[in-house]
Formats: sequence, structure tokens, C-alpha cells
Amino acid sequence: MANYPRYAIYYTSAPDSALDQFGASLLGYDAHGGEDLPFPDGLPSDWRDLTHDPRKYGFHATLKAPIALGDGKAETRLAAACELFADLARPVPVIRPIVNSISGFIAIVPAEPSADLDMLAAEATKAFDPFRAPLNAEDRARRNPAALTPRQRDYLDRWGYPYVFEEFRFHMTLTGRLPTERREQVVAMLRERFATTGIETLAIDAIALCRQDDASSRFRVIGRWQLHD
Repeated sequence: MANYPRYAIYYTSAPDSALDQFGASLLGYDAHGGEDLPFPDGLPSDWRDLTHDPRKYGFHATLKAPIALGDGKAETRLAAACELFADLARPVPVIRPIVNSISGFIAIVPAEPSADLDMLAAEATKAFDPFRAPLNAEDRARRNPAALTPRQRDYLDRWGYPYVFEEFRFHMTLTGRLPTERREQVVAMLRERFATTGIETLAIDAIALCRQDDASSRFRVIGRWQLHD
């Protein structure tokens, strides 16, 4: 059985920022306040179903995927490690965000690759791994290792998550996986809505510590720290 609570290190946009309001309203959930939100007008009638999976996690981008804490590890120490990580001087990544399809779901992604962003994610993978409990059989099976590449399986077994380092792809998820025939229409609709925010560049300038209390709970932000260049 999976261990709880689980913790994740995410990038989240600032509470009540234009980006946060955009993503949280589309998912129908505010991960900062832990509250349900009404969906905007004009969405497909099955939008609640289309966003069921990402709603559990809140509007975010993964830097360190969800973990259970290892023996002897404590939430307070993980939070202190987040503060120390944020205080380390490093380039703050700046991307040009766009809406696109990625692996069958729709997300905000960088328009161009960012070495600074890849470095931030790699550093987070390594820095917070000492807090991670080893994967149990259920958690490993949930990742469907048979469908992964050999390198992804190696990463799953070493780091608890297959999409790290060269496999990392920054994304802020807006929908679950969609049927092929619906993706183009949903991408176009979300691009039009995103354009109204006026967001042309995005600084990945903070990390958030998020907690999921049990299997039926959603992730909620319990701490957020600004990065320093």
C-alpha cells in the first residue's frame, strides 16, 4: 500500500497572479487555499471530467515528483531543506510559455528549451532525494515500467521517477490525457484563453512544498520560497 502523506516540490505561480488564476480556474481547484473554484464560462460540457486527474495535484510544474518520507525524515526538515535550496544562488530560468499538447494532455510548456530550467530540475531531483522513502511495489507498478525505456526504468529505480535529467520536460498541466480527435480543438481553445492573460514571459522564480494527506486528498501548497539569482 502507498505511504502517506506524500510530498512534492513544485513550481507554482504566485497566489492570485494572472497565471495562477488562469490555471487554478481551469482545474477548478486552488492549491494555495485548498478550495474548489467555479469553472469559467464557455468550457466544454465534460470539462470536469477532462480535468479530473490534474485537479488532484493543483496547477503546478513538477521539480521533484511526489514522495513519501523515508524513516527518520520529517516535514519540518524537508521544509528547511526547501528554504536552503531556494537561498542558493543560481540563474532564475525565464521561459516563453505557450499552450501545447504533451504526451496526449494539454499543458503550458516552454516555447524553447531552457538550460537554466533543466539545471534547476536536475538540482531539485538530487537535493531532495535523501528525504524519499524507497519505492514500494505498488508505487513502482503504478509507473507501468514495462512501457518505459530502459533509461527511464533506471531513473525510476534510482530516483523514484522516470522523467528526470534528460527525460525532464517542464509542463504545467491543464487537462488529463485527451483522445486524439479532441486535442487540436482543446489546444486552440486554451491558447485563445491564455492569450487574454497577456503573459509573454515567465520566470520560474519559486519552489513550493506541497502535501497530499492521503489517497483521497488533493495536494496543497504548505510552503513557498522565492529563488535567488
